[in-house]
Amino acid sequence: MYWLKKDRINFPHADLANPDGILAIGGDLSPERLLLAYSKGIFPWFNPDDPIIWWSPDPRFVLFPDDLKVSKSMRPYFNQKKFNLTCDQNFAKVIEACSKKMRKGQLGGTWITKSMIDAYIRLHELGYAHSVEVWQEEELVGGLYGIALGKMFFGESMFAKVSNASKFGFISLVNKLKEKDYQLIDCQQETAHLGSLGANSISRTEFLSLLDQNQIHKTIPEKWTGLFS
Repeated sequence: MYWLKKDRINFPHADLANPDGILAIGGDLSPERLLLAYSKGIFPWFNPDDPIIWWSPDPRFVLFPDDLKVSKSMRPYFNQKKFNLTCDQNFAKVIEACSKKMRKGQLGGTWITKSMIDAYIRLHELGYAHSVEVWQEEELVGGLYGIALGKMFFGESMFAKVSNASKFGFISLVNKLKEKDYQLIDCQQETAHLGSLGANSISRTEFLSLLDQNQIHKTIPEKWTGLFS
């Protein structure tokens, strides 16, 4: 197990993670460390009373945009435009709503702690973290957020207050990212929800190779407020 120091922003190679996918403990949630982590296939996930734990699971659950599956039951939602969409217009509300949703395998409360919320809001302010808001009239009924680096989007969490709201937002985002030539959506760990949308497991080795290839694409920090307009 590797212990990180707050005064040194670095990580061991992701291949050194233990069989559960845990790579390191400690450090901080500064923008510089978080961006370095994602660029190396690493992400934070920890309980509120725990130190920061950094993960790089093997296998990795991902979605290639061309593999997106839209079920017949979802098509009326798009044909009838049952929801309205915005992007980057209320990041704080989206991440706070996600923080109230339990994640599989998480004990002792939400995994999105106050420190995590503050850290990702800071990344949003810097133009690296983005949110999708799903509206039903004037009510925020679903959404998701994640990090964009190069031509890869690293999904973090989603929520829905009404049936299929988060799925509607996710499908819409993937289609827009495909138009922008994004190569991969990182889903981190397997869920039946994302599997039904076309996500699959790949080895950590393959995932890290895709990350290396992504380095040729420049990351442009910006707000995506016009993504769905």
